[in-house]
Amino acid sequence: MAAPPLGLARRVAGAGAATPAAAWSSSCRSRRLRHRLLPSKRWSGVVRMGAAVGGEQGGEDEEVKLAKEMAAARRRWETLIREQKIKTLTPREAGYTFKLTDKVLLDVRPSNERQKAWVKGSTWIPVFDVDTSFDFSGVGKKVTNFVMGGWWSGSSTMSVNKNFVQQVEEKFSKDTDIIVVCQKGLRSLAACEQLYGAGFQNLFWVQGGLEAAEEEDFEREGPQPFKLAGIGGVSEFFGWTDQQRAQAAKEGLGYRLIFTGRLVGALVLVDALFLGAQRIGPLLQELQSR
Repeated sequence: MAAPPLGLARRVAGAGAATPAAAWSSSCRSRRLRHRLLPSKRWSGVVRMGAAVGGEQGGEDEEVKLAKEMAAARRRWETLIREQKIKTLTPREAGYTFKLTDKVLLDVRPSNERQKAWVKGSTWIPVFDVDTSFDFSGVGKKVTNFVMGGWWSGSSTMSVNKNFVQQVEEKFSKDTDIIVVCQKGLRSLAACEQLYGAGFQNLFWVQGGLEAAEEEDFEREGPQPFKLAGIGGVSEFFGWTDQQRAQAAKEGLGYRLIFTGRLVGALVLVDALFLGAQRIGPLLQELQSR
């Protein structure tokens, strides 16, 4: 890991202390907040996540209600950041901070993302996790999610971890400096709001999440790069996600050939099945006529 960027120590030292560094951070962030907050269209990911958690599709009225709830949540989050109740770090800053200080890195992603890639030494407590229920309602949610695009994106239905705050309280005191991270930066904001409401004061939010991180920003464990931990489904298998195209641009022809080979193999298999069906059909008819 390269030397920390100039001035990083001032930005991450003392979450609650009224120091010159804190005053400098507050003034700078206030000016930059308008430019750094996520555009409205990017919050649509939270709306989709909320739909997956919420379960049955309630039509337009349910969508409008959900959109209003997420808009209200966005305003609350923006206020927490603007008032410096939640501090903002880039993935690079978070990596240096976690390595060079005693701050905790709290990973709030669901298990299907965590098992692909995680930061060495991080603590994992999901704020949402994969819904493993198999009752009538749970199965209905899974079928709806699959039909609505889960087969393509690999997205899973999620359930709220109702014990999230309690589990964090069991591990850390309220004055602990906690860096909160997820895959894209949205669920970690929701987690920060819950923790702040429970009395945690020294909270740091990783803007953009691990998907915005470079491999050198954190010490990674797990089989996948950080940027690929949030993808899945058919699109991942054939390498048709934006994250994989960006990875292919870095790694070159060899990376592309892997997914080209998968696509060719799938086409050959489909063609073989089609030809086999054409040949088996007449044989079955002949057997039936005897």
